[in-house]
Amino acid sequence: MKVIFDVLKREVRKVSKDSSLFLILLLAPILYAFIYGSIYFNKGEEKVKMALVDDDGTAVSRLLTQQFDATPMIEIIPSSNLSEAKEKMYRGDVQGYFYIQSDFEKNILSQKQANVNIVLNASRFLPSSDLLSTVTKVCLTVGAGVRKTYFNKQGMGDDEAMKMTNPINMDYRPLYNSGMTYGDFLLPGLLAIILQQTLLIGVAAAFASEREENLLNKLYETSKANISKIILGKTMLYVVVFMIFGIFFSIVNFSVFGVQIRGNYWDLAVIYALFVIAITTLAMLIGSFFKTKLLVFQVLVFSSYPIFLITGYSMPYQALPKLVQGLSDVLPTSPFLKTYISIVQSGGSLSDNLNSVIHLIVLWLIFELLLIVRIRYLITKTTISS
Repeated sequence: MKVIFDVLKREVRKVSKDSSLFLILLLAPILYAFIYGSIYFNKGEEKVKMALVDDDGTAVSRLLTQQFDATPMIEIIPSSNLSEAKEKMYRGDVQGYFYIQSDFEKNILSQKQANVNIVLNASRFLPSSDLLSTVTKVCLTVGAGVRKTYFNKQGMGDDEAMKMTNPINMDYRPLYNSGMTYGDFLLPGLLAIILQQTLLIGVAAAFASEREENLLNKLYETSKANISKIILGKTMLYVVVFMIFGIFFSIVNFSVFGVQIRGNYWDLAVIYALFVIAITTLAMLIGSFFKTKLLVFQVLVFSSYPIFLITGYSMPYQALPKLVQGLSDVLPTSPFLKTYISIVQSGGSLSDNLNSVIHLIVLWLIFELLLIVRIRYLITKTTISS
């Protein structure tokens, strides 16, 4: 055990004396979490400007306009005609426009189809999707209200009028993200990716510096010629530090950004510890192929987005090409995010995600074996050349 602590103390001295490693491993996770997290602090877009052309000009069309404007999502910008509305959209002053056709009220009251045209700038997909959902709800609500009033005037009671107005009642309940906002969807995964990326780059750079400074043999001597103790001693430092970050994120960052943890904290701690161990092992393996620390920074700094995109978080795993699915399967981030998001957002447990947990453990063991072989090769090569 003393040998492992000697390796651990050596790693602490190494990181504390190297300003670049200290910055990436100890300061960057906190700074990135608050900087990137603050971008999604409001969770979703509000008061998206939409032009509106009302060619009907009746009480019902004005009611519909008021209901659009009363939603948190929409801010109505009146326009006198379609040409003006189109021009506002092309200039970027509005996200799209509504067109309420003439005879809108007349058609509703006579049980005919009444049309409202909506033109959206779908190049901005997220607000367009949210806008369409809001507009659909408002149109259904106003249309139902007008028709119920009409049936009441025909002598029907409220129950009968409601059945005539809404013969199919859809009970719609969005789970786990009741506000259906992009921020609630993205923030948990974003914070996990920040921890992963700083850990991956920092540990890989720290290991590459062993080769850069010709310290591998001394490290081997410190471990009493035991490669497993080298790996364990180094890993202990990063597990302790990044478990503290994980607790800090779960308590402070999640609270600040309004992210609710629905699952068990112990399950979260276990999957997080497995993830940190797997990423640390993978990072040392990657770092062993670089001869300089600078090269690690230059190469791995561009890996954040590719890793995030192929994990199946932003795009469903099943929709990824087969080759990309294969790449996703060899990353610890993929099974971790599946289990982590299940625990945080859906209230799942480790047993609910047993396949992903086993997947993560198997990856860790494979990386561990490959790292042992790689370190032995490097030490043998260094010994022969010296």
